[in-house]
Amino acid sequence: MKEDVYKTIEKPSVETLFKEKGSKFFGYTFPVTSEDDVKERLEELQKKHHTARHFCYAYQLGIEKIKFRANDDGEPNNSAGMPIYGQIQSFEVTNILVVSVRYFGGTKLGVGGLISAYKTSAQMALEASDILEKTINIFYKLTFNYDLMNAVQRVVKEKNIEIVHQKLEMNCEYTISVRKNDSEMIFTIFDNLYKVEIKELE
Repeated sequence: MKEDVYKTIEKPSVETLFKEKGSKFFGYTFPVTSEDDVKERLEELQKKHHTARHFCYAYQLGIEKIKFRANDDGEPNNSAGMPIYGQIQSFEVTNILVVSVRYFGGTKLGVGGLISAYKTSAQMALEASDILEKTINIFYKLTFNYDLMNAVQRVVKEKNIEIVHQKLEMNCEYTISVRKNDSEMIFTIFDNLYKVEIKELE
């Protein structure tokens, strides 16, 4: 994996359904950026499937600092959440919640059967998702006098830099977005431009 690229989704997947010995497993993926997002999505599903027994899920948050959680929701230990999380890892996606909602069909599947069913349910949901590749970007703020506009613009054009925000007055401000892999080089170019101030934004 290129170090400044990550995969994620921007919209929820369509609902998928996997059946095993009478049990039904409804699979979903959601884009999430916080634990509050996760909670909201789970509450929505609990309203939708109010007679289902198990809402097993896994999520992964973050791009460079990863945070994840897997939840078996009443199924035997590690028979649901971890197989779902395993699929998040094999699809290499982040900022995502994958949920498998189970309706029990009367026949017990055993731990091996559950692991396999939850893994398949998660895989189907991920296959039904639009997975996008995005770059990890660093944001910088440039401050310069209006008479330096041409010099700054020349670098912006040459290096194909995205201007996220601009304030053009006697004293100009640009907020620029730069791919992480190029960030040091871009920083150095602007830092060496006479009378242009550059600083990284949090």
